[in-house]
Order: sequence, then structure tokens, then C-alpha cells
Amino acid sequence: MEKEKLRIDKYLWAIRLFKTRSQAADACDKSKVKLHGDNVKASKAVTVGDEYEVKTEAKRWVIKVTALLDHRVQYNEAIKYYSDITPAEELDRIQFQAATFHTGKRMSKQGRPTKKDKREIDGFMDF
Repeated sequence: MEKEKLRIDKYLWAIRLFKTRSQAADACDKSKVKLHGDNVKASKAVTVGDEYEVKTEAKRWVIKVTALLDHRVQYNEAIKYYSDITPAEELDRIQFQAATFHTGKRMSKQGRPTKKDKREIDGFMDF
């Protein structure tokens, strides 16, 4: 017996694209979830075979619903309920972004100086 109705916000939360269901609902409200190019409301019913375009903080996903999941499960299980059909150029962009922007160093001229910066400044001022 198939589940009667499953909301898109609950499905996106269950397959672990969003940490909370309210974040998934907010994404729907802010037009970050699309079905065939049209914005989707959080209450939209999900059916197997639908292809959604979802923008999260990390990346832009294109997913195809392979099965319905109404409760949160481990990641290893959750990935069985959708297939990731994100275009290759989007994946390349994400890898480039991760390689260049997350080096562990603070961007220059942003925020307070680190301890190392302060030591260098003190050493410079002492002559």
C-alpha cells in the first residue's frame, strides 16, 4: 500500500537535503524548490518520478524521486529514496568553490585579527 500524501517539505527533510523541516518549508516559500521550472509550495504532494530543482546553502541539486519517505532515516538509507541527477557543470563549480574558498584561512581585512596577526603587529611595532 502506497502512502496517501507526502508533502514536499517533509520529503526534502526526510532525505536529508535540509536539517529541519522548517528550513525545507522556508526554501519552498523563497522559491528555492522548483518542479518543471515552476515554484512549489511546501504543501505540494510528492509523487514518484517527479524531478525537483532544489537550491540549498551548499549547492543546487536536481533530484528525481525514486520512492517516498515520510520519516528521517540514516544517510545511507535516505539516498536510496532519490537519485541525484545534478548536471556535471554544477558539480564542477561546487568542487572549484570548495577548493578555493575553504582553505581554513581567514579572508584578509575581514573580522578581528587572529592571535598570530596580533603577534606579527606587536613584533612590527617593537622594531
